[in-house]
Amino acid sequence: MSGAIALKAPDPAILSRRNQIIADLADFLPAGTVISSDRELKPFETDGFIAYRRMPLAVALPRTTDEVASILKYCAKYKVPVVPRGAGTSLSGGAIPQEDAVVIALTRMNRILEVDYPNRCARVQAGVTNLAISEAVSADGFFYAPDPSSQLACTIGGNIGMNSGGAHCLKYGVTTNNLLGVKMVLFDGTVIELGGKALDASGYDLLGLVCGSEGQLGIVTEATVRLIAKPEGQRPVLFGFETSEGASACVTDVIAAGLIPVAIEFMDKPAIEICEAFAHAGYPLDVEALLIVEVEGSEAEMDAMLKAIIEIARRHGVKTVKECQSATEAALIWKGRKSAFGATGRIADYICMDGTVPLSQLTNVLRGTAEIVARHRLRVANVFHAGDGNMHPLILYNINDPDEARRAEEAGNDILKLCVDAGGCLTGEHGVGIEKRDLMTHQFSKPDLDQQMAVRAAFDPDWLLNPSKVFPLEGRA
Repeated sequence: MSGAIALKAPDPAILSRRNQIIADLADFLPAGTVISSDRELKPFETDGFIAYRRMPLAVALPRTTDEVASILKYCAKYKVPVVPRGAGTSLSGGAIPQEDAVVIALTRMNRILEVDYPNRCARVQAGVTNLAISEAVSADGFFYAPDPSSQLACTIGGNIGMNSGGAHCLKYGVTTNNLLGVKMVLFDGTVIELGGKALDASGYDLLGLVCGSEGQLGIVTEATVRLIAKPEGQRPVLFGFETSEGASACVTDVIAAGLIPVAIEFMDKPAIEICEAFAHAGYPLDVEALLIVEVEGSEAEMDAMLKAIIEIARRHGVKTVKECQSATEAALIWKGRKSAFGATGRIADYICMDGTVPLSQLTNVLRGTAEIVARHRLRVANVFHAGDGNMHPLILYNINDPDEARRAEEAGNDILKLCVDAGGCLTGEHGVGIEKRDLMTHQFSKPDLDQQMAVRAAFDPDWLLNPSKVFPLEGRA
């Protein structure tokens, strides 16, 4: 997260041709597709990772795959960098542009093209919001499983780029587990289709390569996603613990026992207080840590799983067990968790980390995180997907204080290194972007990175598609 080398310096030759590039794009695209004034470009200068801002050269708002292809073909011809963008909710700087880059924002590509219940799938444009898919099929008893906290705003294209997850990924998996196919435009304008409605496809698993590639291999314009039948019943339960260690040990033992709830979410005391003040969800305030455990199935199935989980929780100092009694109460429980990031933003600026660790290391990493943040004289609120070890410590600081901002970045780097050293990885669902780019050498050896960069270069030899992201600039081929 080093601000000194956040992005590559813009190409003066491209900047000198700015007016011509804008005129050319406007000439072959429909009216209103290209925006270029400072006022119009302002919303595109950053994303959810607001520590960095760059005003792009221009922004294109295509409505079709053909329009995306024509933009990329032009930019490839004149060596103009391109940054794909969905809703701009990236927390790793994945959609932050460069001054010499054209942003292709896909938010106008927001149609659900087909719903195919016999094949349990839907085909959607990349700008469709995550939640819109579930809303479209809910009345027929289906839903789309990945549910990041930003699902009201984030788009499927961005979900694919970062391989997004969410609270329910413990049972249903992340985006890659729910993606069947994509239509994608390569940087030279070529349109390819990978996967489809079939459960498996022949040839190399290029779909698996594209999902999580952070918009560096091509721009996804359409996706075929898996639909899942709604369960018979769902029941979230609050477990309040006397210690964070007890809560994390409970998570480990639940999974070790072969019990797979739909979700296991963790909050420590600062996060509980922040979320309760915002959502009034009925969270217990006299505990040090809270688990939200959701089970599903028939009443008998839910009762049996909860009985087993409660028995495990009692061995780890559970102080409160609160089962929701209505759909309204269940919605409130999840409102508090889903609002955690926004609620935290009411009281302080923060950096949200995204390291993932083995479940056996949850307690050690929580303890180490507290020590790191204290050493940097800052505060932290922990709220994360405990079931799969995807940790989201929120480091609180004042963005207007340069020294605090520096210490917050250093603390974040130390936490991510701690996750890797514990046998985990730098990111679970937010992506690398620019936030973790310079830490890639901590997780991967040079041969590892060289091979990854060779694959990237095979799709984009000039490194013009979402440049300055993922790989350290000095290590680029």
